[in-house]
Amino acid sequence: MRTAVVSAMLEELHAVLALMPDEHKQVAAGREFFLGQLHGQEVVAVLSRIGKVAAATTAAVLIERFEVDRIVFTGVAGGLAPGVEVGHAVVAQCFLQHDMDASPIFPKYEVPLYGASRFDADATLSEELARAVRRALPGTTVHCGLVISGDRFVSTAAENLALREALPDALAVEMEGAAIAQVCRDYGVPFAAVRTISDRADYEAHGDFLSFVRDVASRHSAAIVEALLAGPSGGR
Repeated sequence: MRTAVVSAMLEELHAVLALMPDEHKQVAAGREFFLGQLHGQEVVAVLSRIGKVAAATTAAVLIERFEVDRIVFTGVAGGLAPGVEVGHAVVAQCFLQHDMDASPIFPKYEVPLYGASRFDADATLSEELARAVRRALPGTTVHCGLVISGDRFVSTAAENLALREALPDALAVEMEGAAIAQVCRDYGVPFAAVRTISDRADYEAHGDFLSFVRDVASRHSAAIVEALLAGPSGGR
């Protein structure tokens, strides 16, 4: 079993790599992929970079070149739904691109030629990931549901409200997950993602985001990954 661990922020990846003292680097598609082991599991850790295209490229290389069996994304997101607050964790059950709009040819949000707007996370892997969050971060509130992605950092109250009105079941918003989910659907590779809420995706998001990633998110990501691979089932 080879697990890919993906983060969008360099601080998060560094924290994961600190758990893999034997890692060695390979370069592909302009990215540095770190191969090693954690709790006896083969791991490939990589920085996806930010945005949907970068994330999709990273996922394809992980599958084609490194032949990973599953992909796990850890990172931060802005909270949307009421009660999804800073410090909470969101484990995605499905993903949607909130900036996908090929209407009137296709319905808004539907990915052309797929006949779908929502792409499911792998249910079994997502359950394992949720359990890992609870082991790693006891007392943390964990939400499970829809996570939406787009090539825009949502940082105003007006944008937040518009997304909540258009997609009332969306828990959180970020910039990579839906793209990776689409690639993994194409290849039939299990994918799961956990996002720690760094801000409420409003006018305070910029300051909240930067400090949260630096002080909290990196530690959370490493703890969750370690708990996933060292869990009761060994991540299998």
